[in-house]
This record gives sequence, C-alpha cells and structure tokens, in this order.
Amino acid sequence: MDDASNVLKPWITFAGGVLVVVVLYWAQAVLVPIALAVLLSFVLAPPVDWLERWLGRVPAVLTVVTLVFVVLGLAGWGLARQMDNLAEDLPRYRVNILAKIADVRGAGKGGAVEKLQETIEDIKTDLGKTDAPQGRAPQSVVVAAPPTDGFSGFGWLGPIVGPLGTAGLVVALVIFILLERRDLRDRLIGLFGQGRLTITTKAFDEASTRVSRQLLMQSVVNGAYGIVAGLGLFFIGVPYALVWGALGAALRFIPYVGPVLGAGAPILVSLAALTGWTDPLWVTGLFVVLELFTNLVLETVLYAGAAGVSQVALLVALAFWTWLWGPLGLLMATPLTVCFVVLGKHVPGLAFVGTLMADTPALAPEYGYYQRLLARDPGEAADLIERHIKNEPWGSVYDALLLPALNYAERDRLERRLSVEEETAVIEATRELLSDAVESVRLLRPPPTASLEASSRPGPREPLRVLGYATNGVADEVALTMLAHALDDLPIVIEMTNARLLASDLVSLVRTQRVSVICLADLPPSPSSKSRYLVKRLRAALPDLRIVVGRWGPPAMADESTQALRDAGATLVTTTLAETRTYLSGLEEIPRIPAPPTPG
Repeated sequence: MDDASNVLKPWITFAGGVLVVVVLYWAQAVLVPIALAVLLSFVLAPPVDWLERWLGRVPAVLTVVTLVFVVLGLAGWGLARQMDNLAEDLPRYRVNILAKIADVRGAGKGGAVEKLQETIEDIKTDLGKTDAPQGRAPQSVVVAAPPTDGFSGFGWLGPIVGPLGTAGLVVALVIFILLERRDLRDRLIGLFGQGRLTITTKAFDEASTRVSRQLLMQSVVNGAYGIVAGLGLFFIGVPYALVWGALGAALRFIPYVGPVLGAGAPILVSLAALTGWTDPLWVTGLFVVLELFTNLVLETVLYAGAAGVSQVALLVALAFWTWLWGPLGLLMATPLTVCFVVLGKHVPGLAFVGTLMADTPALAPEYGYYQRLLARDPGEAADLIERHIKNEPWGSVYDALLLPALNYAERDRLERRLSVEEETAVIEATRELLSDAVESVRLLRPPPTASLEASSRPGPREPLRVLGYATNGVADEVALTMLAHALDDLPIVIEMTNARLLASDLVSLVRTQRVSVICLADLPPSPSSKSRYLVKRLRAALPDLRIVVGRWGPPAMADESTQALRDAGATLVTTTLAETRTYLSGLEEIPRIPAPPTPG
C-alpha cells in the first residue's frame, strides 16, 4: 500500500498543479482584479499607516486611495490627450523622416548596403511577375449598410465598459483591503495556521514586508526615472516629453523588456520629429546614462536583492504570468513570484519552489565544494575556496569546505554510494587544493607579533612539539596536514608519523620523541573504537601526556562518542580544527621538553 502511494504521489502533485493553472486561467476575470488590488494595497499600506496616526484609519485610507487614483486618472487622461495629439502630428514629421531615409541611402551608395538592396529588389520583382487571369468578366460588389437600431449612438461605450468595471472593482477592493487588512490577516492565519501559527505568521510577515518594500521602492525609483527622462526630453526638444517620461516610468515595472520599450519609443520619435542626427543622439545618450545610473546606483541602494528571486526564475515567471494573464500578468509577475518564493521558504510542501526560484545558493558551500570534487572539476572547487577565503575569516576554510568533503566521502563510501577509488580521488583532490588554499590564507593572515614577555623569561623556549597520528587512513593524514597549516603562524610544530603503528609501538614512539602532547586524528563517521583503545593505552603508560582527539566534522555529522573518549582518558575531544588550534595555542606557556640531540 505504501509503495503504491509513493508511486502515485508525484502524479497527484502534478495533477494538482495542472488544476491550479487551469483555475488561474479560467477565473482570470475575477482573480486578476483581486491580485492587482492586493498588490496595490501592499504599496499603499505604509503611507496609510503613517497617516493613520493623525487622521484615523478610515480617513487615512480614503485620503490615500482618493489621492492616488485621482492622480492616476488625471495622468491617464493627460496621456491619452497627448497620444491623440501625437497621432495627429505624425504626418507633419514626413519631411524629417524622408530626409533621414535619404541620409541612410546615401551612406549605402556604392557599398555592400546598396548591393544588398538591389538584390532584395530583384527578388521582389521576380516574385511579382505572375500571369494575370484571362477571359474573366468583372464582377460588381454590393456593399450593404449595417442594420441600425435605437442604441447605435452608444456603440462607443462597449470598449470602455469592461476596463471601467475592472478599475471600479480594483478601487473598491483596495479600499476594503486597507480598511480590514488586520482582520483579513488574522482570518488567513486562522485558516492556514492551525497548529503552525509561528510558520504562518512568519510567512505572512515576510511576504508583506518584502513585497511592500520592493513595490514601494520600485515605484520611487521608476517615478524618479520618469521625471528625469521627461525633463531631459523636454530640454532636448522632443515633443510630448510628458508622455515618454510617464511611459518610461510605467514600463520599468516590466523587468528586462520594459526599459528597452520605454527608451525605444522616444528615440524613434526624436528621429522623426527633430532635424539632423545630433538631437536623436543626445536622446539615446540620455537614456543610456539614465539606465546605468538607475541600475547601478538607485536600485542597488534602495532595493538590491529585495525580490529574492534568481534571474532565470524571474524570466520564466515573466513568460508564465504573461501567458496566463496577458499584459497585467506581465506587470504583476515580479511581486507574485516573490510571494511564491516566500511560501516555498516557509511551507514544507512547497520547499522545492524556494529551491528552484530563490536567489540564495541551492547548495550549502560545503556541499557545493564536495559536489565539484565528485564531478572531477577542481577548477570550480578552487574558485569556491578562493571565494570563501576572501569573504569569510581567513582560517575557517578548513572547517567550512575542505574537511567536510573528507567526511562526506567517507560516509558515502561506508554507505556504498562511493567506491574506494572514488573516495581516494576526493581525498587526493583535496590534498592538491590544500596547497593553493594555504597560499591564499597566508596572503590574508596578519603577520605574527612576538611576545616580549615570553622572550624575556628564562628557560628553554623550544617550539611546542605535538605528535600527530592518523588513526584510520589517508583522510586523517590530510586532516592533520590542515591542522599543521592552521598552526604555522604559532610556535607549534606538528610532527606526523605516516606509519600504521600498533598501540605498543605508538607508546614507545611517544616516549622516544619525548613529546608532551599527542593529537589523534579520527574523522567521523568512522567509529571511534580504535581511538578509544589507543587513548587507554597511552593514558595508562603516560599519565602526564596531553591527549587530544580530533573528531573533526560538520555539525550535521556531530560525533556522539566524545564522552566515551574522555572517559577513556582523552584530555580533550575537539570537533573543529579551530577548537584544536585554540587549545594548542593555550599550551604555549607550558615548559618545553627539548628534542633529543641528533646522534653524531
């Protein structure tokens, strides 16, 4: 039964998604005004909240909504009038248009452009040569007048009734949503948040904050863009500058395509209306500089990353919402997509939406690095290391990227997802990349400062010698190498032995080397039984020896055997290289045991 449900579950999810899309398309006449009203209420909520402190809720809502829609109505009326005047004035630009066409043709005389034009004309002439039909008598055509009725004089109302009705519905919805938004929020939380009150509250708060800020800041940026564009076009002399400024501001709500269309229309009009080529070039330069300033300065300062949607996902969303709801869908695509990304972040069943569409990395850095090693792509893995070293604390690269790859490779080999050869390839790649990481860390690490107090003390001040022993294999040896590099700015020396030793041989080596500290590297998820045995033998033979066991790994693979190791006699069990470095650096003040003299 469980197997059948697991097989059917993806198909049920797919069918549910198709049903949602069908409903969205079929009910767009109702859903589009609702969605538009909700988005407008997000934009108007901050000024309403600000004004509500002095006027109260109802007067504040009515004042803001009336002011906004009156301004929009007057702007629309003014734009319509100017568009009518522009259409009437276009025939007067015939002379300029013909002059510029003549300039273009003159530039192409005698060159490749002229030859291409002649070829196209020849092809058109050949295609136009068709034999006219013979022997056909001309036929008369009778045009009948359309029937009239008593309402024929009101036919002009038909095209505007629908938009006016939609606009009236949007205005009414915006007013009531702003008046009752707290009650609506509580009802939605009560509907979807039973048993998940915290998650639902966070989702609603993040969606409203992010969408409201993104739309409000975008409205401010686009308004400033339209004002500057309109003033610039006015001073250059482009007719109907108000139209092009308002059109450019409105079209910038449409990502990618909107700015191109908003700049293209006034450039074409300047070519038609203005004499010569200088002024059209000034218009083109105006929009290039304005677009660069808006993208690189205004948008970066005011709402960079506010949408939280990846660029590819946003392009796909634009295509989807345009197909679904037409031009209004294109206009609302960005805020609607932001809402879906927020839902994907907080709703477990929609987690895949956040993974696919959010602008945050889909893989955590350590997983991304490990995946690049599995794909045999050391170049991109090295880029990840460089990026981490530049953006994070210089010494964290070992615990954050390099060590987890060794842990994951060992885990996957124990669970038979990797072969021994594939694990070895990951270890060797990490060993090779380690040298580059060390060089980058050395460049960013501050120079060590000598301690005057320590240098003035009597007695031998040899570097602290730590014996490093890899408990299980090559991965532990690489981890000890990382520890040695992490300590190379301190007077601490890691002396590693690569031979596989019995417990008695390890005890003899410690006595012979006369070291006071030993570090056993034993990376999880391998069991710690061998380390526990070595710790018991070392503690029994050398009671004063400091025994550090490194069970280094990411938090997701936290070791549960640390207490058992301490019970066996370990001085300290560490889970990160940083923790080990901190402990060993604190041992710099212990009396040093000089190394035995070299014979001969």
